[in-house]
Amino acid sequence: MEELRNYNRREVLRLLGAGALAIGAGNIYGFGLQGRNTQTKISILHTNDWHSRIDPFPENDPKFPSMGGAARRASLIKALRKESEHVLLLDAGDIIQGTPYFNYYHGEPEIKLMNLMGYDAATMGNHDFDNGMEALARLMKLADFPFVNCNYELKGTPLEKLVRKSVVFKRGKVKIGITGVGINLKGFIPDEHHAGLVYLDPIVKANEEALYLKREKQCSMVICLSHLGYTYPDSKVSDRVLAAETENIDLILGGHTHTFLEKPDILSNKLGKQVVVNQVGWAGLRLGQLNCIFSSQSNMKSEEKVQIEVFKKSIAI
Repeated sequence: MEELRNYNRREVLRLLGAGALAIGAGNIYGFGLQGRNTQTKISILHTNDWHSRIDPFPENDPKFPSMGGAARRASLIKALRKESEHVLLLDAGDIIQGTPYFNYYHGEPEIKLMNLMGYDAATMGNHDFDNGMEALARLMKLADFPFVNCNYELKGTPLEKLVRKSVVFKRGKVKIGITGVGINLKGFIPDEHHAGLVYLDPIVKANEEALYLKREKQCSMVICLSHLGYTYPDSKVSDRVLAAETENIDLILGGHTHTFLEKPDILSNKLGKQVVVNQVGWAGLRLGQLNCIFSSQSNMKSEEKVQIEVFKKSIAI
């Protein structure tokens, strides 16, 4: 284990000044902020479903030769932090499971790498439960960042005191609330690995938590980290359904379906206000970037008039 820790540290430090893996989508949006002559730019960076892909894909991989890797992500995050005074770094779940790193070390290197990269918050995906809730609880205790979910009732489980319904961050004069939702785990993992966890309607609970963040916590923006999946051919709840059926969520950062969106979706919620939805594939191949301008002169309706920057290509070192 010590050898792997040293390897990760060496690789991250060696590549901190190098080029990066990819930027999934970087957009500028306008949001309302109380006060006069106030403008704050916040760069929101996000990942999903990196599935223990610590190393880049091998050179002979037919789809992603030599692409990805945690060290390259660390390099890109460091470079982007130099460009923006205010940054949030978030993850939408399925951090673990998928390579021998997980089979042998059970998720510890993944969490410690996220600590090194400075993640601010994450939610849980179904694969994060693959070794059971006690194992997931041990990983959460290693994390320097909180896990959020509002539609899993966790009373009496090992996760009861480790998962928060939401968190609030302040960047400059802006308060941003972050909550999370997850899929029904039944059928995805063995029943004993989520025994005691009660699945609640994600639309109902996300609406409740978003209202709390906007009304009680006075957040200028509410982000939902979703592990529901981008969309489905039937009526199953997804990020697109969640966007349409909620009222106070401004941004949904998704996972689970491994969807590479070349640019974020802009949808309408129940009140006719715009909701931005994004997902950046899987395996740590892309890092999502959305640059949000908070201004006393701007609001959600101004988004169509704001410059949009889209980064479509995957960039390998």
